[in-house]
Amino acid sequence: MGSQCYSACTIQSLNPTCPSSSSSSVIFALHKPQIHSNIIQNYTRRRIITCSSNSRRRMASVTDMNVVSSSSVEVGIQNQQELKKGIADLYDESSGIWEDIWGDHMHHGYYEPQSSVELSDHRAAQIRMIEKALSFAAISEDPAKKPTSIVDVGCGIGGSSRYLAKKYGATAKGITLSPVQAERAQALADAQGLGDKVSFQVADALNQPFPDGQFDLVWSMESGEHMPNKEKFVGELARVAAPGGTIILVTWCHRDLSPSEESLTPEEKELLNKICKAFYLPAWCSTADYVRLLQSNSLQDIKAEDWSENVAPFWPAVIKSALTWKGFTSVLRSGWKTIKAALAMPLMIEGYKKGLIKFAIITCRKPE
Repeated sequence: MGSQCYSACTIQSLNPTCPSSSSSSVIFALHKPQIHSNIIQNYTRRRIITCSSNSRRRMASVTDMNVVSSSSVEVGIQNQQELKKGIADLYDESSGIWEDIWGDHMHHGYYEPQSSVELSDHRAAQIRMIEKALSFAAISEDPAKKPTSIVDVGCGIGGSSRYLAKKYGATAKGITLSPVQAERAQALADAQGLGDKVSFQVADALNQPFPDGQFDLVWSMESGEHMPNKEKFVGELARVAAPGGTIILVTWCHRDLSPSEESLTPEEKELLNKICKAFYLPAWCSTADYVRLLQSNSLQDIKAEDWSENVAPFWPAVIKSALTWKGFTSVLRSGWKTIKAALAMPLMIEGYKKGLIKFAIITCRKPE
């Protein structure tokens, strides 16, 4: 699918469609979630219903969009401390399992459509994902134009930060809510001789500890889907970007709604709700919703593309790795909550096959 460039008149208003219910499940060690179980429990009590007409949806302003999500914003604020503790505890506990099996890149791989791949190919595919994202965003390798300062928002154990710092000779800062992740990321950077270039710290992506305009490349690889307040998340990406800087956002979305639709179907909502309960996700949004938020921050050169077909082999590979003796015993040692989440991974495959879940890349530039 070709990339799409957006103008303000082409984007539908924000439509959260996955009000999660309470669950004791914890995500398998794949992503870097940004909400805690109490958030999910409160989403059940504060279910968001989109009931505006099609014409109002098309004409909704950014202000209207923010009102739609206001209850989820309140929930996030009320439970902020518990949320941070839950995330930290989860990834303090589980990141080592992922690194042991899959290495230091905690994200999907990029594959050519219909390609036949072996398990050994997947680490190379994760590097390919980084390179494809950089290419899509037209990041220059010209020494005079390449990025010199990078932030990795939701950095995991720092795989992208270290890769980008090496590639461009840049300084990079990574943020995560997990002290164990930050410590491990720094240890790996030091071991690779990057200790003077790359640093990591515990920080909230919704309240980044950086001054305005600090980074000429703002990188978010599969962390946006875990943010309970998408508006604030995008606002922070825009705030820390330097004038002329590039933002690269790679994230899970639900499909865009057609002009005749007011919401996803009940069956689609039910599937997303199951995924939310298993993986601790807040309300989902579409690619068009993200673009609208980027536009509301006066960002330019906005492009988006659906890479769902290019990540299709990834979830089957994760399941296959979990069924090896090494993977199986690691999951068992991590406890029942992780087992329950691992058992829900086929739901992601179902969502992709049905065209409900979209793996999107969205890039833009901050005005000079």
